[in-house]
Amino acid sequence: MARHLHLPILEETGYVVLDSYQQPIDPAEWKNLEYVDWKSSGDTRFAPLASAYGQIECNGFWHQDPPKPDKDGIWIDSQTSTAPTLTERVKAVGCNVGRVRIIELQPNSYADALYNSHLDDNNRINPEGEGWVLRMFMQLTHNPDSVMILREDINDPSTETRISLPAGAQLVVDSERMWHSVWHQGDEPRYCLITSVESGPELEKWIWENSPKTRAESAFLDQGSAVAGEVLAQERRAARTAYYGYDPTTVMSEA
Repeated sequence: MARHLHLPILEETGYVVLDSYQQPIDPAEWKNLEYVDWKSSGDTRFAPLASAYGQIECNGFWHQDPPKPDKDGIWIDSQTSTAPTLTERVKAVGCNVGRVRIIELQPNSYADALYNSHLDDNNRINPEGEGWVLRMFMQLTHNPDSVMILREDINDPSTETRISLPAGAQLVVDSERMWHSVWHQGDEPRYCLITSVESGPELEKWIWENSPKTRAESAFLDQGSAVAGEVLAQERRAARTAYYGYDPTTVMSEA
């Protein structure tokens, strides 16, 4: 018997790509939020809309007092009043949510993204028999040349899928299974809404209502750039392992 409730639609690839969100959102909703200097997968900051106990912080729920799984997030009034459309977008899914945050990511390279690829720690102290916690991503800025990089095996480029990120792009990812990071090309920061969501009938219904696709065609990357980026990233990862004396990728991210 499975220890947690999983969604069958994610069994094949570990992700689904959904219909793009088409409603306009005023950029002030994410630009005017209060951000925390929290690093994950590169040069980043985060603006929480919901946290463990309604504070403007980004730590894992299990580090709080008392600790809790990444569910039952508490909305932060000062943030949600600035971002009402984004808040209602999350609530409309109808499922239990944990961390709800906007990520601000500065431009990077393909090698940077591979170097920073990680697994999330979504289900620490998640009680058995309850829903498996996933990550929902909704792209806010229009960055069609940027991609979400997903890999089943961080050391195997053949398992890689690159998903383009125009404004409104939506994905649900088992980010405790799929290695992930974003290669953001451009001159301005990229912004994305990231939500921890609990598997269950409500989330499953919402996914099916949004035309889920379990396989996406990878965005183009020429072979030379792919090989060069892979070599550089693996060299940097090996140097990091040598420095720490262990492979940090075996330790799940707090992100």
